[in-house]
This record gives sequence, structure tokens and C-alpha cells, in this order.
Amino acid sequence: MKSDAGALQGVRVVEVGVFMAAPFAAMHLADMGADVVKVEAPGTGDPARATGPFVSGEGSAFLRLNRNKRSVVLDLKQPEGREAFLALVDSADVLVENLRPGALRRLGLGPEELRARHPRLVHASVSGWGQDGPLADQPGLDIMAQARAGLMSITGHPETGPAKVGVPVCDLVAGLYAALGIVAALRRRDVTGEGDQLDVSLLEAGVSLAVWEAGRYFATGEVGSPQGTAHQSQAPYQAVVTSDGHVTVGANTPKTWEGFCAALERPDLLADPGYASVAQRYQRREQLLAEIERTTRTRTTDDLVAAWTAHGVPCAPLSTYDQVFDDPHLAARDFFWDAPDADGTPVRQIGSPLRFAEAAAQRRTAGPRLGGDSLEVLAELLGEERAAELLAAGVAR
Repeated sequence: MKSDAGALQGVRVVEVGVFMAAPFAAMHLADMGADVVKVEAPGTGDPARATGPFVSGEGSAFLRLNRNKRSVVLDLKQPEGREAFLALVDSADVLVENLRPGALRRLGLGPEELRARHPRLVHASVSGWGQDGPLADQPGLDIMAQARAGLMSITGHPETGPAKVGVPVCDLVAGLYAALGIVAALRRRDVTGEGDQLDVSLLEAGVSLAVWEAGRYFATGEVGSPQGTAHQSQAPYQAVVTSDGHVTVGANTPKTWEGFCAALERPDLLADPGYASVAQRYQRREQLLAEIERTTRTRTTDDLVAAWTAHGVPCAPLSTYDQVFDDPHLAARDFFWDAPDADGTPVRQIGSPLRFAEAAAQRRTAGPRLGGDSLEVLAELLGEERAAELLAAGVAR
């Protein structure tokens, strides 16, 4: 029988995160059942709150990126604020943050200080360039990481110049690596009794994705370049034009190439000795694409998807996000869900891709109001009287 509890039930995570990487990591931990307490600075808190469009006065993306969390506002520049923060960390299993390297250390809250008082703590830091090295002190955002990691050099079309990946891929992948590393460190702690310190950078997260590019460069010295939607070494494997849009298709085995040609009713392509192997098709990919699109331009996307699917050829329409968020397959899998905002307003959520047979992904609340849980969390740690004193003094809000 499937449990309502998440796989990380009983794990407490303290997040000191802004915008993307650390909040994304902590969101996945919260989805898996961890109690995530988001510590924010007085005033505006996480700047993502002020990034529109807005729902009930909060940034719409913030309400999704910070679901299933509680918010505590602490002034870490005040001794009493640091004292309350230390009490919170003492109660936690994990601290995840993506502040500039050294920011917490300057407050006396660096990983060395925290793990000295709490040896079982898993401290995960996410930054642009890492905690050391010549770039460590420089600010680094996703677009800079994409640029330096080489991703922008292979994204887009050769004629149009560099392009970034449409989503903040280095931020998001760094967040996923942080979540993975945290879970691994918790598993190690179960065995050794010791916590760990994790250093994840956006740059290295981006470079780690260069699987095909590294394979080619380290084997031949060849440097990758923009290919549009095409594959680096196989054809046909890309988006092609239809009469009403685009469709993606990959026919990179003898069987799928045969089915591809049959669905197009183009036996001439199958019979052409110049297209007999994957290597030959890739070598003549521009000529092949022109031949393919001579046919696909006369047929609809739905028609081509149906025909290729009937022949066992991998394919999919090129969807816009309005189509994605109304996709019948995702609806059948109950992927999207509504989380109540603090005022009860339903906030549509992207579901967790993690589907456990036994442990349920948590579906509780949208992102919290700034400091909305300060009194509750501090009362759990310090008692109601002390929590009320901190709020009255403005140390917590």
C-alpha cells in the first residue's frame, strides 16, 4: 500500500536561497517529504518574490519554486538573529544555500563553524563558479555559466550566432546535483555518523552536460558548433517543417529508417545507396533534410506523428507551452496540481518527475508568505515566549 509520507519524512532542511539553484534543490527535497524551512532576510526576502507576473501579490514563479516550504525571516546581522539561526541549524539535517561564497562565513556562520558545532550537518553550497579557484569571488548568473560552460557555443543556428538555452539550465541542473548530493551525503551519514560539505557550481554543472561534445573533442580534437535542432552525429534526428508547424523525429537505426521512409511514402530514400547508413545520412544531412521536408511540408503534424508512430518511429510534435500545460498525456498521469496559496487561492503547480511506488510526492502548499511561519518555527525551537520576544524586537519577522 502506498504511503502518504514522503521518502525524506523526518529530515529537516534549512534553506538560505535566492532565485533559483538552492530553492530548486530544496523544492525537490520538500517534494520528497523533507521539512524545508526557508530563511529570508528582512524587507523583501527572496528577490524572486518581486519578479512578476504576480498572484495575490507574490511572484508567480516564487509560489511554484518554493512550494511545500515554511518561511522564517531572521536578521542575521543581529546577534539574536544569528542565535536563532544557529538553533534552527542545530535542529536540522541539511543546510543548503546559494549566497556568494564567503557571505555566511563573514557572519560567523560558515561551513567550518556550523559543522564544528553540528558534525552531522550536511552543508550544501551552490555558486556560480565554486567555493575556490580564481573565479570564486566573481558574481555568476546562469547566462554567464552557460557562456563559459560552452553551452551557448553549440546552441542556436550557425547563421544566427550564439543563443542561450531557453530555460536557466545551469541553475536548474546545479540545483538537481545539489539535491542528489544531499541525499547521498545523508545516506553516508547513516553509515558513518558524520555530515559532509558539498560544493556545487553552475559552471561545472553546465560542463557536465557536454557528453557528446567531450566524446568528439577528446577523440578527434573537433570542436562542437551550433546545429539548430539537429543531432551532432546522426540523421535524421531533428525538427522538420510540416504544413502547420514542426515535428521532431529520430530514425537512427535500420528498422526506424525503414519505417521512417515507409510512413513518408518515400521508397526512393530507402533505396538510395547514399543514405544506406547512419554515417552516410549524417554526411549528406542537408541534402537529406531538403528531401524530407519536400514531403513533410505537404502533411500536417498530427498526420506525420500518427504515421511514424504506426511504423515504430520515435517522434513528437514541437509543442508550445500552452499545449504542454494542456497535454492529455500529462493530464492522464495527473502531473499538474493545484496548491493552495496562503489566502486559499489555488496555484497551478508543475508536478514532481519523481514517482515512487511506495513513497508519495508531497502536494501541500504553494510558496509561503514572507515570514509567515516565523512564529511557528521559532516557537518549536525556542518556546513561544522567546519566539514572541524575537518578533517584538524585530530580529524575526
